[in-house]
Amino acid sequence: MPLSASSADTSKTVKLERYNNYLRKIHSTKVLKASSKVLFRATLLVALVLVLVFAINYHPLSDSHSAASHHLHRRSFLSTGIFSSSSSSLGEGAAWEKRVRQSSTPKRPHGLSVLVTGAAGFVGSHCSIALRKRGDGVLGFDNFNDYYDPSLKRARQELLEKNQVFIVEGDLNDGPLLRKLFDVVPFTHVLHLAAQAGVRYAMKNPQSYISSNIAGLVNLLEVAKAANPQPAIVWASSSSVYGLNTENPFSEEHRTDQPASLYAATKKAGEEIAHTYNHIYGLSLTGLRFFTVYGPWGRPDMAYFFFTKAILHGKSIDIYRTQDNQEVARDFTYIDDIVKGCVGALDTAEKSTGSGGKKRGPAQLRVYNLGNTSPVPVGRLVSILEGLLGSKAKKHLIKMPRNGDVPYTHANVSLAYKDFGYKPTTDLAAGLRKFVKWYVGYYGIQPRVKRENSHADDSA
Repeated sequence: MPLSASSADTSKTVKLERYNNYLRKIHSTKVLKASSKVLFRATLLVALVLVLVFAINYHPLSDSHSAASHHLHRRSFLSTGIFSSSSSSLGEGAAWEKRVRQSSTPKRPHGLSVLVTGAAGFVGSHCSIALRKRGDGVLGFDNFNDYYDPSLKRARQELLEKNQVFIVEGDLNDGPLLRKLFDVVPFTHVLHLAAQAGVRYAMKNPQSYISSNIAGLVNLLEVAKAANPQPAIVWASSSSVYGLNTENPFSEEHRTDQPASLYAATKKAGEEIAHTYNHIYGLSLTGLRFFTVYGPWGRPDMAYFFFTKAILHGKSIDIYRTQDNQEVARDFTYIDDIVKGCVGALDTAEKSTGSGGKKRGPAQLRVYNLGNTSPVPVGRLVSILEGLLGSKAKKHLIKMPRNGDVPYTHANVSLAYKDFGYKPTTDLAAGLRKFVKWYVGYYGIQPRVKRENSHADDSA
């Protein structure tokens, strides 16, 4: 009997433990189910909140959206990269996109739709106006940096606006902004003229050349390769790539592996990068090697420009001579001739062959010299300016420092003539006359020769 009683107690204990385990399992299951429901509902709530926030703050580019996209492009993309909007911006975004579309829409049958980078610059502004006047669509792009007086760039912007060319203010390294522009406009061509210019400035701010001339170029090509359709690209290289080359006149077949400045090295790197994107992605690319461009609305950092200013203000000017005491000479090329070359290159650029970032066939790859073919000693440049300004220059002859400048440039343009009829027609004297006329008018200066003539007339 005691044994049987003990067995019965044990059996009851086991059953009780099994029952408790069963209750615990049921409880755990209920808790798990309840937790799952809470987690699901919380996740759903968070998702709904995120969708609501996104819908409120993100305004897609369409004719019906609100104007926050103006701030989206010009502020968020250019500064923080965060989508943002405000009640004060309502109504501006649609207007912004409308201007982008209107500016880039051709006004002639089969006209081009061209994105011009560096449109507020010297060459960019002239090319933009020339393209627009013949009926092409032109959208400008510029960051208005302070390498030289930004007020001159703003004045060019006003001139472009009068010619119905809108400039988007942005940086080449702003990928999201560039992609948005390509989403809005199916550009047929890109005229890439934005760059950090100047040979001597590279010794002061080398990183600006890497950022603009290399990183900026790569960023633009990355966006262009993924565009549908891919645009044909014409871009500004430089005669500086010839560097220490001693063969004259400079030909596209001559060696360009001895750059004399960081600026030249970045432009040469650009030519190699262009070759890579042409080879891998089927982008049609044409590089133009400009030779010392001058003319109205020019760059204040160029010799003809600051020589003019110094002569008018009675200040001395440094005139370089080579280490063996020879005159420095340049193949000065008037802006109108350069514009004809750029337009010719655009008109003869073949379509890119890629799609969706993949090459479908061989694509056009070209490089051309655009110069005047008539090198002129810098001393002769000064003499012409003296005559036009009615003032003698205070000349300071010095040996050319080792700052990246080269002593002589001379363009062979036979290839550009053969392929798109490039033929410069403006000599230095005629071109400088047009520049001086613009300069004294823009800055409100009356040359001494005119003042003297005016006094003579008064005396009579």
